[in-house]
Amino acid sequence: MSAASSSASLLLGLHERSGFVIPNAWDAGSARILEQVGFRAIATTSAGIAWSLGVPDGGDLDRDTMLEHIARIAGAVRVPVSADLEAGYGDTAEQVGATVSRALELGVAGANIEDAVHGALLGVDEAVDRVAAARAAAPAGSFVLNARTDAYFAGSAGDPFRETVDRALRYLDAGADCIFVPGVVEAAEIRRLAQSIPGPLNIVAGLANTIDAHTLFSLGVRRVSLGGGLARAAFGLLERAGRELLDEGTLDFLDDAISYADLQRRFAG
Repeated sequence: MSAASSSASLLLGLHERSGFVIPNAWDAGSARILEQVGFRAIATTSAGIAWSLGVPDGGDLDRDTMLEHIARIAGAVRVPVSADLEAGYGDTAEQVGATVSRALELGVAGANIEDAVHGALLGVDEAVDRVAAARAAAPAGSFVLNARTDAYFAGSAGDPFRETVDRALRYLDAGADCIFVPGVVEAAEIRRLAQSIPGPLNIVAGLANTIDAHTLFSLGVRRVSLGGGLARAAFGLLERAGRELLDEGTLDFLDDAISYADLQRRFAG
């Protein structure tokens, strides 16, 4: 078994259990800290990577820049890494497939592919073609394909629940291993989705809802991610520390800081 297939097998195996949390790192340092905490897999966050470069989320970064940062994260840890590839960085299914092929070459174990561009849902047939192209570029067993549908975020002409389930069924048929549904608020709706989608369901905690991971697992969710949540928390701490230093001149923000020596040890080797 190749290293890529082994990593993908480990990641896919996590989806077959009762549920797992996959935190989202935005650089190599945050990935290594999360690995040392004990997480068995790590995802990247396109939002966090964008913010770390001083630009907003939402496609301001080109494919090469995003892949460069994903490569650094994947190279910094030994656990499987799932890449946030947004909508695939391409206008066509073939271009999305090329993006996934490049991601696979970087050693990541899987990726998210979205079905919305600039906040608008793609037509379902086009979205299915993009999932199928991603699957063709990274065959089953070598890559965990997490198909994201934004029917709740982007809105739909009809019922977002029915739109989500219909799309999920099509994406699973096209080769997706997991279905990612951000933007769901109510616990009862999440339970309905888990019962109606015949594949692992990924929900973001701390974005549209504040439901904790254990409750999400009890609702039938298999994969809980954080999106840009950890990056937002880190930037929030930075802002509060800056305000304290500027307004008060005090250093209380350092009380819970990891020591210099400890960080040196953690990042050595």
